[in-house]
Amino acid sequence: MTDKIQKILPPEWAEQQFVQLTWPHNETDWADMLDEVNQCFVNIAREIIKREDLLIVCNDAEVVECFFDEEELSKITFAEMPINDTWARDHGGITVFEDGKPVIYDFTFNGWGMKFAANHDNLITRKLYMAGIFGDAGHKNCFDFVLEGGSIESDGLGTVLTTAECLLSDNRNNLSEDEIEAKLKDLFGLKQVLWLNHGYLVGDDTDSHVDTLARFCDKSTIAYVTCDDTEDEHYYELKKMKKELRSFRTSAGGFYRLIPLPMADAVYDEEGERLPATYANFLIINGAVLVPTYSSPKDEIAKQQLQKAFPDREIVGIDCNALIKQHGSLHCVTMQYTSPQPPPKEGEWSKK
Repeated sequence: MTDKIQKILPPEWAEQQFVQLTWPHNETDWADMLDEVNQCFVNIAREIIKREDLLIVCNDAEVVECFFDEEELSKITFAEMPINDTWARDHGGITVFEDGKPVIYDFTFNGWGMKFAANHDNLITRKLYMAGIFGDAGHKNCFDFVLEGGSIESDGLGTVLTTAECLLSDNRNNLSEDEIEAKLKDLFGLKQVLWLNHGYLVGDDTDSHVDTLARFCDKSTIAYVTCDDTEDEHYYELKKMKKELRSFRTSAGGFYRLIPLPMADAVYDEEGERLPATYANFLIINGAVLVPTYSSPKDEIAKQQLQKAFPDREIVGIDCNALIKQHGSLHCVTMQYTSPQPPPKEGEWSKK
């Protein structure tokens, strides 16, 4: 009889090997604003390659290469393949350590509950593995389960934060909360799952992904979206979410340190529909945190709040007005891959 495999789902602040971007092109929903979104992607890419390697998945590498100089290109790996869209957070692989070795878990992506086509995006991770992009990391077929990276947050110590609205969606797995929780614990070797039953953003297509609402910043800190305007329709739901966060306990048994992020100023599309702008959709990378900004005075408030959460990292704002026009933001278009170094035994993940 073999011993049970020890599994660890690393936190985002663990040392990273590279970050994935899946680049927009003229056959995606970005076609009518390609120049604008390309500039946003270039800005994100340049901040990443200052600090670590970058993987760009695209349908034509020659088109994308033109945005970068030779020094920048030396930090970029290109992988050409058909793609439906650009939301790497949700179609990207998820790094898990099995007995200290990295394995890329490859879940089914069904376009956020079959809202959008995902036939090409659902194949990206296995194609990357077959092309050797993940090096010595293994690959695990998890195609019997629908799971998006934006729907879960890990502290690296066996706790996952998620939302009931997303994971209990009938159009994903159609399982009960107990069944989903058991599945997550088995997949990732978890000790506890923290369920948020409140909180949402108008215009969000993901059914309340947790990365739009509340994020682990370290093993005992959560940054979360708050709303002080009683006239804003988010006010009462976010107030209830805060109450839930206050009740949660860390893996060590203590309460979380909670850092409020301002509710982003309302942004509307041409039809007058509100877009899901949020400061919680930041990306942690080696040495920095990339924060979405929206041409608002609140941008600086959000950056200052996140500096409290990440005192040893540079806080870098990236204009993401382009991204929210397609109902996502900075974290949504990225996926980090953890360094293959063995995870720490005591849970003190690298914070470079």
